[in-house]
Amino acid sequence: MKPAILIVDDERLLLRSLKKALSKEGYRVLTATNGREALNCFEKNFPDLILLDVKLPDIDGMQVLKKIKEMDSNSAIIVMTAFSGIKGAVEAIRLGAYDYIAKPFDIEALEFIIARCLESQKIVSEVNQIRSTKKERYSFDRIITDNPRMKQLIELSKRVAINSQSTVLILGESGTGKELFANAIHYSGPRSNNPVITVNCAALSEGVLESELFGHEKGAFTGAIKQKKGMFELADRGTLFLDEIGEISQKTQVKLLRFLEEKKFQRVGGTESIEVDVRIITATNKDLLEEIKEGRFREDLYYRLNVICISVPPLRERRDDIPLLVNHFINDYNKMLNKNIRNYDDKALAVLLDYDWPGNIRELRNVIERTALLSNSELITTADIPLEIAGTNGKLNMAKINVLDPMPLDRLINLYTKNILSRYKNNKTKAASTLGITRQRLRRILNASQTK
Repeated sequence: MKPAILIVDDERLLLRSLKKALSKEGYRVLTATNGREALNCFEKNFPDLILLDVKLPDIDGMQVLKKIKEMDSNSAIIVMTAFSGIKGAVEAIRLGAYDYIAKPFDIEALEFIIARCLESQKIVSEVNQIRSTKKERYSFDRIITDNPRMKQLIELSKRVAINSQSTVLILGESGTGKELFANAIHYSGPRSNNPVITVNCAALSEGVLESELFGHEKGAFTGAIKQKKGMFELADRGTLFLDEIGEISQKTQVKLLRFLEEKKFQRVGGTESIEVDVRIITATNKDLLEEIKEGRFREDLYYRLNVICISVPPLRERRDDIPLLVNHFINDYNKMLNKNIRNYDDKALAVLLDYDWPGNIRELRNVIERTALLSNSELITTADIPLEIAGTNGKLNMAKINVLDPMPLDRLINLYTKNILSRYKNNKTKAASTLGITRQRLRRILNASQTK
């Protein structure tokens, strides 16, 4: 549908000529000769753009502008004014008008301003749509739970979201949903229309992390060919989520502490103090109090970060949520993979409930994806569940091997080895290191089970 433009002017000759010219350009044109007529037309039609004269016979154009903005703050308004009214036009810009054009004007100049305004509105609309989608995607309603402890955490987080200044420390094992909580806090609070920027501190070396966070000046180090803004500047008026905060170096800890105390920082290689308004949310799967005892984490920084603490429980401590999560993931992967899986049988559910889920919700989601991808049935059975979770023939959960269970020693060794390998996502180097054996011996243990 073509954009609709409402022209508001008491000069009927100008009104007719503008309507004719804009109609030729493909716009749907509405007209009004006074303020009341303009407001009624706006309420009925909600045009894409309004050309508004500031001098009207009944209601002042400024009042019309204010009322339209009250009805729709995103409405696009171009003010038309005589040369003597430019001061008023500037005031109209302050009140929310997109632009102004002085009478008499060239129709081509007006058409250019209109096109630019509509393109700008399109971008604003797309940005608002993205924001709306993110708010829905990261709302607290997306945290699937019936667990009383989790519900308490959600209520606490909702209260925390309203206060946009306090720092938040989110604790929990990998895969428990710490980032989901961080995003929900941001998008449920007054900073939601501004950016939330996530930095994985464990993925960056000390020098790179410092530059990423605080930015750098041109020539600050080899390769710094131009000035670069850091994440703190990019997150201004929004939220900076520092994941794996326990991995940052002592030097970066000092700079972060200084920022929390002064709300200012300097770029790497710079001398100018930069002030930004950023909320800090951090997360870690480490025991920071133990890190403090070992001298790896500053105690003063810990207490500045730990104003509000949210400790997300692992999945094994909220097993009552497993059926809900499984159903949710099944519905998701049915849509993504064009499947029609309806449910799981009792034995399969018992296996899923009995497993300890060292990778937590992330691991459960991956298992359901794999199961949905490979299953040809509408009902999930133990045969569909990966061996490292279901155990041999679904009779023995490898995550809970009981050394008192009667079995040959080589069988016990094999099951325990597979369990450790599963915990490290099939990383044979890490598994061998944990078991205190070589990769060659690990391979022989696994191969032995295949030849029997």
